Amino acid sequence: MVRAMTIEEPQGAVIERTLDEAYQAFDAEQYGRAGDLLAGVAAAVEPELAKALWFDAALCALRIRDWAACRDRGLEAVRFVERGTNAPAYWNLGTAATALRDWDLARDCWVGFGMDPIPGTGPIDTDGGPTCIRLDIDEVVWARRIDPVRARVLNVPFDPSRRYGEIVLHSGAPSGERVLGGVAYPVFDELGLFEASELATLAVVVAAEKADDIEDLAARFAHDGYGMEILESRVDRCSCCSQGRHESERGRFAGEQPLYVAAPEDTARAILDGWTRDRPHERSWTDLRRA
Repeated sequence: MVRAMTIEEPQGAVIERTLDEAYQAFDAEQYGRAGDLLAGVAAAVEPELAKALWFDAALCALRIRDWAACRDRGLEAVRFVERGTNAPAYWNLGTAATALRDWDLARDCWVGFGMDPIPGTGPIDTDGGPTCIRLDIDEVVWARRIDPVRARVLNVPFDPSRRYGEIVLHSGAPSGERVLGGVAYPVFDELGLFEASELATLAVVVAAEKADDIEDLAARFAHDGYGMEILESRVDRCSCCSQGRHESERGRFAGEQPLYVAAPEDTARAILDGWTRDRPHERSWTDLRRA
């Protein structure tokens, strides 16, 4: 947040009082009021002062997920910055454009920020590689980035109110790291659910003598484009600790295991039947139901 300098002009005292009120509201996390006040002042002052104010006003709108206001104020903010210089004003505007599904504006913002042009028109769906997302339920899941501020969830969340395959809008700055196989992956905070998933979470109990059997079942779900999670693999951390750097290892589990799976119920049943059919004396499952 950039505080405005003292303004010396006929209405300077009024403007200074308004800015003081705006930044006090910001510090109190009253972002709606702060943004309105800042935008009002930004529209009335000279360009060299308006630059920071428009940026802050757009940031306030982003904090409360008022994407239309974030876009409108962001369009003012980017008038004062040079394209291709990694200016945060373009990132915030690109986030708002994505939330509003304005794909032409979003593409222009990513180029304005300094990225290479993203080919095509309409919704962006690139392979940005794996990352982690901290959902608004304080659960960190693995995901695959499909554009600079969206990712598709690749885990079956332990909270059944969230789903495998949903697309989330996320922050631009990471708030933690997960390390897997010696590689560090950023953790981004969810800004909102962008697209829901049709795959409800199912619960099932399986039994297998060997960990390889459980891993084979997970591979069968993954091969068909679905998800599976072993409930015993859950690791809970407080919000503060979650924002640090943590090793992420996939454990090996055998014996009786409660699972969550993401697949249509008939498909899940077929996968489970095929899995047990291959080794009927070593594998079994029961109690498939909605989680």
